[in-house]
Amino acid sequence: MATRSGASGGALPGGPGGGDGLADFPHLDSRGNAHMVDVTGKDVSDRKAVARLVVRMAPTSARRVADGDLPGGDVLALARGAGLLAAKQTARLLPLCHPLLLRETTVEIAVGEDQVEVTTTVEAEDRTGVEMEALTAASAAGLTIYAACASFDRTLSIDDLAVVEKSGGRSGRWHRDAHGAVHHDPAGHDPAGHDPTGH
Repeated sequence: MATRSGASGGALPGGPGGGDGLADFPHLDSRGNAHMVDVTGKDVSDRKAVARLVVRMAPTSARRVADGDLPGGDVLALARGAGLLAAKQTARLLPLCHPLLLRETTVEIAVGEDQVEVTTTVEAEDRTGVEMEALTAASAAGLTIYAACASFDRTLSIDDLAVVEKSGGRSGRWHRDAHGAVHHDPAGHDPAGHDPTGH
């Protein structure tokens, strides 16, 4: 696959010297330089994204997280706060993201036998999606948990970061199943069982 190595030369996506492949990369201009996409022509609509990751650890560490038995105190509360703050700061952290007025952000954390699962949900009424906000929130929450356990657990890893559900915009509603396959859902169908009307 051809890649572009610099701002002033090199191959562009789609083959040597560029070509139609650039149409698949809306964040690249005709020269292959990164830029923010103009979203003013898009319709404002309800946007929602759900992201998930897993922090894997030793069983003893998971028990300490669940019990709040860590030097930093209640790491789960800290992780939720970190996720909420990160969602609101996404445009400051990622240069191609637009600042969005988020309507709601939730951070759910489930402690298992040898892992902690973080699920974030972000909603907004805007012209562009909130997938990056959900991913950023999950990442910050997961990193907070990792940092709290790093001094005593060398087995830690952060795995499986992905958007697992998305709705709004031209791509419609889709979800990712337990095997990683993506499925587009019929209009009005919510795979989580929620009423799309909000009732």
